[in-house]
Amino acid sequence: MAESMKGLKRTHRCGELSAANVGETVTVMGWVAKQRNKGGIIFVDLRDRSGILQIIFEEGDVGEEGFAKAGRLRSEYVAAVTGRVERRAGAVNENLATGEIEVRAQSVRILSEALTPPFPIEEDSKTKEELRLKYRYLDLRRPDLQKKIMLRSRITMAIREFMTKEGFLEIETPMLTKSTPEGARDYLVPSRVHPGMFYALPQSPQIFKQLLMCSGYDRYFQIARCFRDEDLRADRQPEFTQVDMELSFVDQEDVMEVNERLIKYICREAIGLDVQLPLRRMPWIEAMNRFGSDKPDTRFGLELKDVSEVVKGCGFGVFTSALEAGGSVRGINVKGQAGMPRKKIDSLVEYARGCGAKGLAYLSIQPDGSYKSSFAKFMTEEELNALAAAMEGEKGDLLLFAADKNTIVYNVLGGLRLELGKQLGLIDEKRFDFLWVTEFPLFEWSEEENRYVAMHHPFTMPVEEDLDLLETDPGKMRAKAYDIVLNGTELGGGSVRISDENIQERMFTALGFSKESAHERFGFLLDAFKYGVPPHAGLAYGLDRLVMLLTGAESIREVIAFPKVKDASCLMTEAPNVVDEKQLEELGIAIVAKKEAAPAGDAAEQTSAQE
Repeated sequence: MAESMKGLKRTHRCGELSAANVGETVTVMGWVAKQRNKGGIIFVDLRDRSGILQIIFEEGDVGEEGFAKAGRLRSEYVAAVTGRVERRAGAVNENLATGEIEVRAQSVRILSEALTPPFPIEEDSKTKEELRLKYRYLDLRRPDLQKKIMLRSRITMAIREFMTKEGFLEIETPMLTKSTPEGARDYLVPSRVHPGMFYALPQSPQIFKQLLMCSGYDRYFQIARCFRDEDLRADRQPEFTQVDMELSFVDQEDVMEVNERLIKYICREAIGLDVQLPLRRMPWIEAMNRFGSDKPDTRFGLELKDVSEVVKGCGFGVFTSALEAGGSVRGINVKGQAGMPRKKIDSLVEYARGCGAKGLAYLSIQPDGSYKSSFAKFMTEEELNALAAAMEGEKGDLLLFAADKNTIVYNVLGGLRLELGKQLGLIDEKRFDFLWVTEFPLFEWSEEENRYVAMHHPFTMPVEEDLDLLETDPGKMRAKAYDIVLNGTELGGGSVRISDENIQERMFTALGFSKESAHERFGFLLDAFKYGVPPHAGLAYGLDRLVMLLTGAESIREVIAFPKVKDASCLMTEAPNVVDEKQLEELGIAIVAKKEAAPAGDAAEQTSAQE
């Protein structure tokens, strides 16, 4: 039977008590983590978000009724205990912040009883994630998860403190806005008041924050909820949180400088990490050539080497045909792994195929200097020696090569070096390695749309020296864009925005937009620019990713209170779900079932019958 809290006030959280409180009478409240009945004495571990505290019950202290209540306490019962803080009579528990003390109970109230939980509420739970997410309100009681969620709160507070001191204004932008389908899919919201019309949930506050610069607010920031209806990915969320900002009368260096100080402040306040400034800078082309990635993990080596010139005249057709098609041949030197078993090499070949390669060539330099290779028979000894030298290969090294279009070679070797870095234990997991990646391409070619698309968005300013290429060779243009990367993960990205009407029109033309279509999508922004727009630039962080990396979490789901799973559903609330027919009628929406394609066997039978 649950009891009332009437007349009872909590004096401390469980984890706030220490030896300094010995002798005090305190009242604590929380969940029963564990109960141990030793006959004449009962031990209870009481837990709240601050930690665990041991309570000791003896009948002489709490009376017969109180001792009986203590005996009824079970896992996850909610209890209030008043008692005296004492030093532990037994050994100190080094694993608990409160391990030196215990509370000798004087009274106890059972505030709520509990069913037996479907899984243990404990740190480092081995329970399947699907079950834990179904009962997320229980999962969130686990101390390790609570620490991550509380650290997220501290990080968010630190961001607000820093930005306010730096003269930024926190301004909210709309959740219901106009769909501008350029990039990821929008989540659409039907309007009842405007039948047949739809709002879109924002993928980012991009246009609104630029409008705020036009409105003279100078420095804006927002902890913004954003939405993207993306294809299924293991560690993506359909709704996520951005730390969004925009600044007026600045250039790229100004944005990067204030954000470096923001990162330093967050890391110091949240986890006591001293980040050394300035952060390293790396142009995009250097990142791709050295690491095969625009978000390189630079905590370890295994850097890519371009050996195209070395093998261009060799007898190995895989290499030469890739070069003739305008691609490249690149490799990585896996030091000391010449003895890697063939079965493991085959698994790396399969991994490469999964990254889009046709295969993976290898050259193993044996202890006696001879070669074992998948392609040695196609090359002379001189060619093999030159290739090994170009790769800085030594006895005992394993050289791995990819030959194809640059995009595929980068993807294959970039992924392979990460995989090998994990397998071989080359990554220092305790290290925090920040860097800026700069000078991204302004455009990328879309095979699907057969046109150039903006790598970031249509309002990104080109590097001034490249403006002459806008009509002649847009694929070679660089953007005044910058990403901040931590340990191989993109934390955030931004750019200087176009504030010149002529450059913006040329940009839209290069992207294949007519004046009419550009105005239809972005007219209110383009109109605003006609009334005086300051030079401006901005950046947005993924808050979920930042917290994940700073807490050492394996997934962003660990740092989001109520996450979705990879198919964008919520196992706890069972969202998305059907709605009442009446709601659909009010919106003028009818659900049309998709016709499923006939199985291959049925189609073959139908074709046969028609013949």
